[in-house]
Amino acid sequence: MRENLACVLSQNMAFTDCMKPTDFAAEKKGIKRKNWRNRIRFLLKTNSSKSILHLMTTRPHRPTADDVQQWAQSLDKLLSHKYGKAVFYIFLKSEYCEENIEFWTACEEFRILTSKKEMASKANSIYEDFIKNEAPKEINVDFHTKNDIAESLHEPNTACFLSAQRKVYSLMENNSYPRFIYSDLYKELSAAARGEGKHIKS
Repeated sequence: MRENLACVLSQNMAFTDCMKPTDFAAEKKGIKRKNWRNRIRFLLKTNSSKSILHLMTTRPHRPTADDVQQWAQSLDKLLSHKYGKAVFYIFLKSEYCEENIEFWTACEEFRILTSKKEMASKANSIYEDFIKNEAPKEINVDFHTKNDIAESLHEPNTACFLSAQRKVYSLMENNSYPRFIYSDLYKELSAAARGEGKHIKS
């Protein structure tokens, strides 16, 4: 099945929750974002053969109309649904800020750990991946928050990433989430869930 997605974001839309100062400098050098359709096509090609969107738009795997409608009620509703979270991840990846949901997910996984050894290992992994300066998936949090996390690594507890997690959640809730809900992607998934179309239209 072919899944062609419409371009949902205009070129002049702000991406303040996703871009760092160095990103703006890169744009000045003429580096442009790939458009939505090409980005999604690339993601689907590099994912498993049973892509997320294929599962979501074919019975019996696709979410119900009620499921998709609930995604628009709150970010919490969206993230609590398996396919809702997966599609939101793809949306964030198209905006080049998937580190936000990856960090939030890592924090959720960290909070349920009980072994001190596992907590120490996971805490260090999260710090190395998302928190430290020039981390490969560095999130946009202030110096004081980063410093507090670094100090807590000596004896990590379930709350050591809580402040940063709340800030990242707020960024997603106030910026990326509204864009997702008003995107053509969400509208087309909603239509597909209601049985109004067999395909994601181009």
